Amino acid sequence: MLIQLSGIERTYTVGTEKVHALRGVDLSIDAGEWVAIIGQSGSGKSTLMNVIGCLDTPTRGTYFLNGKDVARMDDDSLADVRNREIGFVFQNFQLLPRETALANVELPLVYRGVKAAVRHARAQEALVKVGLADRVHHRPNELSGGQRQRVAIARALAGEPSLLLADEPTGNLDSATGEEIIKLFTQLHEQGHTIVLVTHEPKLAARCPRAVRLSDGLVVADGPGKEVALISVAA
Repeated sequence: MLIQLSGIERTYTVGTEKVHALRGVDLSIDAGEWVAIIGQSGSGKSTLMNVIGCLDTPTRGTYFLNGKDVARMDDDSLADVRNREIGFVFQNFQLLPRETALANVELPLVYRGVKAAVRHARAQEALVKVGLADRVHHRPNELSGGQRQRVAIARALAGEPSLLLADEPTGNLDSATGEEIIKLFTQLHEQGHTIVLVTHEPKLAARCPRAVRLSDGLVVADGPGKEVALISVAA
């Protein structure tokens, strides 16, 4: 079991009120799965993504990631887990504008203290894997939106993480380019990567083998992506 969440609650204090973003989420994800987390604005999916990505800690409950009890870790330990266990793919790419594709992909390895020669080799390998062997020395402003997202995916892969966590990865792309990115995720899943994809789009969730739907901080559906996507359309 790669991800094991039990009784996860997350409560925020806003002024004098308490907001219950997650109300007791139980979720297990095996290594090699591709799972969509779907829900409307305010459903709790972004909070759940932050908990899974070790960007936030639960108010109550337990979270084990690859055997580690991350819900009880301090900030420094969580930062190390994020760097080693999780590859992030964001909607707005989060690339350094003045750096080449290669340098952007190397960045997590720099933080990890990997030697330059090893960094270069692993970054180049990741760029080849996402189909950008001929764009290694291009900067973000010399790349299309789809190519920028491929660089972001390569950066996530370079650290050889246990989990790829993608937040609305097609949100800033046109439909044709978004389709290319989903095909790339399909290939990565077929190669054995574990992917958790957060989205509000039923069509995107339907492409995933499994989807989990959140509403008001609770899991209200968990099953094949096509079935859960239809539930979300009807809701």
